[in-house]
Formats: sequence, structure tokens, C-alpha cells
Amino acid sequence: MTAAAAATTAAVTAPAATAPVSLTPVFVRLKLSLLRNGLKGSSKRKAVWITTLVFALVVAFFTTLGLSLLNGHARAGTVVVLLAAILALSWTFMPLFFPTGDETLDPSRLVMLPLRPRPLVRALLASSLVGIGPLFTLCLAVGSVVAVARGAAGVAAAVVGAPLLVLGCVALARAVATANVRLLTSRKGRDLALLSGLLIAVGAQVANFASQRLFESGGLSQLEPAEAVVRWLPPATAVSMVDSVSDGSYGVAAAQLALTLGALVLLLWFWERTLTRLMVSPDGSTIAASGPVKERGAGGVWSLLPEGRTGAVVQRTLRYSVRDPKTKSAFVSALAIGLIIPVFNALQGSGSLYLACFGAGMLGVQMYNQFGQDTSAFWMVAQTISTPRDAYLELRARAFALGLVAVPYTVLVTAVTAALLGDWDGFPAALGLATALVGAMMCTGALASARFPYSIPTEGAFKNVVPGQVGLAWMGIFGGLAVSALICAPVIGLMIYLNVADHQGLSWIVLPLGVAWGVLATWAGLRLAAPTVARRLPEILLAVSKG
Repeated sequence: MTAAAAATTAAVTAPAATAPVSLTPVFVRLKLSLLRNGLKGSSKRKAVWITTLVFALVVAFFTTLGLSLLNGHARAGTVVVLLAAILALSWTFMPLFFPTGDETLDPSRLVMLPLRPRPLVRALLASSLVGIGPLFTLCLAVGSVVAVARGAAGVAAAVVGAPLLVLGCVALARAVATANVRLLTSRKGRDLALLSGLLIAVGAQVANFASQRLFESGGLSQLEPAEAVVRWLPPATAVSMVDSVSDGSYGVAAAQLALTLGALVLLLWFWERTLTRLMVSPDGSTIAASGPVKERGAGGVWSLLPEGRTGAVVQRTLRYSVRDPKTKSAFVSALAIGLIIPVFNALQGSGSLYLACFGAGMLGVQMYNQFGQDTSAFWMVAQTISTPRDAYLELRARAFALGLVAVPYTVLVTAVTAALLGDWDGFPAALGLATALVGAMMCTGALASARFPYSIPTEGAFKNVVPGQVGLAWMGIFGGLAVSALICAPVIGLMIYLNVADHQGLSWIVLPLGVAWGVLATWAGLRLAAPTVARRLPEILLAVSKG
């Protein structure tokens, strides 16, 4: 039993002769103790926490001040209502993507304690209001209601609206986290956390695209249709209620207040029901298998792979990309970002067909540190490598597995970009250059894997290099990118010559030449890297096993 569980047990299992102890102050003190004890014994952790607190307070202060200055502006209601919706969405999804950020999100730790669901919900809700996140949200809520509060009635409504917004956000986060706690503590939950970087990257591009469109098409007035809908969606109704009271629309404000309170009560009821089910129902670890385990054969698409070592390595590599959380995260992020950048630029009218090379480059980076992706399991692969020939076959199969994804993906990205730009005349040349880049990066990736291997830690969603090997990672990746550009120089030079000499009609020859150049570069890189891998195998094994 953990110290937290022991403290809670001692508090709630008091002798019968004494008065029953309220859970709420116990859990609040417990949350404060967890925060305080988490900072002991680690100056680094304490510095990170203090820095985060200071940064959050500074951002909250200036944001609250900026929102307050909107008071009296015609579009103030539009801004703060949409901001409240964004806060609610953030509180909804952040626990799913960062499940280890707050260990109190896992109520299954309390299943052995004699606690009733309703008092436990009140206690957990109160303890959830302790922390940097709730404080930051409270500051934004205060700034939002101040921006739209006018007159005595508006101020009175603001006093009610700000706490309701914070309570709605926290209750929403708790209800969603409790409903998904089994997922968050499983391998799939860790996969979801690792994919949070993808969501952030996609969200950043969407926000950038939306902001540019917004300022190009008339400013905040374009958001009014969205605001008209969002103002009736809790918990944003807590802010829109203040705006309605300030405008004298008391009937509308009453309906919005009723929606806010009703949604809060419904969330608490759902949270209680989910909590009850979680604490009394068995999980998968206590239920026997319902049927025989199906044997996994080598049929299906795997039967299309060549026999021998090549087919086995390709299958292993592709399975890693689906099952290993960090490998999966790297692949999905590369696929998504590599498509988003050229497509979004094309939609904005400022893109170039050659931005499709960005997608090719994102996947080409996956060739770097091939052995580090295996982590400590690489020792099993190392047992099968004794000659440069073995190393060559291993590297060739890994490159082939990556090519099965990279080549069709490069064709897709280039075709989509060409369709959006309406530039099908430049499609062959752009695809030829992108294919040559993939081959060049496979070449340099094989060499970097042999000369600059590093270990990828198995723990930590955002830790991709173990301490002490960051320099190796930078040398391998950035050195490889520079050399890849040099390898592609002949193809780039040919394209420049055809454009300068006004021979655009012959640009189609870049496609076959680029494909041939990429294949040649890949073959040369694998041939050069294989002897190095066979010679440095003990060093590579030691380097990739440090995580």
C-alpha cells in the first residue's frame, strides 16, 4: 500500500466512538502532501515545478489583463465565449494525453478503501481544484467574466460565472478520466499519450491556418456564427450567462445558468456512476480467457514477403511500427506532419509542389538509428550478425520495410499537393526529387545507424535520447541531412538547368532519373554501412542498451 493510501485509510477508518471524518478536507490535505512530497529530494524537479508555476502565473496575469481590457469592446463576448470552450476542450483531453501528470487521476488506487462514491466524488472534486492547472484556469475565467461584465447585475453574475466555469472544466476532466482510467493505465493508454505530440502539431497547423484565414476575411466578425452555437454549450454557458445579464437579457441568462448547473449535475452524476462501476467491477486481469488463443500464422499479406531473413526482418520492422509505442508515435507523427505542411501551404495559396519533399524527408528520418529503435532487444538481432553479409541483409531488409511505406506515401503527398496547386506539369519532377531524397536519406540513415547509434529510453513519453547521448543523436541526424542534400545535388542541378534553359517540357526525365538515383544511393549506403556494423557490433550493442 502506498503512503497516500495508508494516510487515507487511517483518516477514514477512525474508531466508531469518534465522529465520522469528512473526506473533503482529508483529500485536500492529501493532495497538498503529494505536491509537497513530490518536490523533496530532487532539486531538478523542484526547479521545474517552480519554473512552471512562475511561467503559468505570468502568462495568466497578462492574459487576464488583456481580457479585462476587452471590457466594452463589441467583440468581447465572442472572444471569451470561444476561449471558455477551448478551456473546456483542453481540460477534457489533457488527462487522456498526459495520464501520468497527476497520479490522483487514477481512482482505482482507492478500491480497497471503505469509501462511498458520493462523498468520494465531492472529495476528489475539491482536491482537483488544488494545483497549477486549476489556478491558471481560474485566472482565465476571472478575466473572461470581467471582459463582459457591465453594471451591478453583470458583476453579480460574474461572481457566479467564474467558479461555475472552473468547476465545469474540472468535473468534465475528472469524469472523462475516470471513464477511461482502464485505458490510461494500459499499453494503449501509453500509446495515446505518446501520440499527444501529433495532436499538438496538427492543432498548431490548424490554428495557424485558421488565424491566417481569419485575418484575411474580416476579423472576429467571422467567428460570430461559431460563437452563437458555443454560447449554448456548457460550460461556456457560464461566461455567456454573464454577457447576457450585462446586455439585460435576463431570460436568456436564466436559461444559460440552468444549462450550466444542469450540465454540472449531470457530469457529477455520470462521474459517480462511472466511479461506482470502476470500484466494484473486475478488470481484465481478474477474468480468465474466454476462449483458446488463436495461432498467428504467416498468412495474409505477410505471405507476399520474400522467404528467409529478408521477409522475417521486414515483418519484424513493420510489426514494431505498429506495436511499439515510440516507433508508432514517430511513424504516425511523420506521416501526419509530412502531409499537413505541403497541404496547408497549398490551401493558403502560398505553397510549392516541392514542399512534398518535406513529407519524404520526415519518413526518411525514420531510417536513422535503426538499431536504437530495438532498444535492449537488439542483442537478439546481434546474435544473427557475424559477417558484413549478415549486416547488409539486415540493413537492406529494414530499408525495404521503410520503403514499403515511404514510396507510396511520397507519391500520395506529391499527387495531393499537385492537385491542390493545379500543377500537374511539375508533378514528375517533384516526385523524382522526392524519391531521390528518400533514397539519399536511407543511405545516410544506414551510415548514421552504424556510426552514431544511441539508446531510446523506454520510459517517458517525450524522451527520445538517454542522457549523455544527445550529441550522438544530433551528429547523426543533422550530419545525415547535410550529406543527403549533397547526394541529391545532381538531381537538383538537373532540375535547375531544365528550368533555366527553358526546357520544362523535358522535366519528366527527372522522375526516372530521380528514382534510379535514389535506388543507387540506398544500395551504396547499405554497402558502405554493412562492414562498419559488423566491425562495431559490440559498441553498437552497448550504445543502444543504455536505456
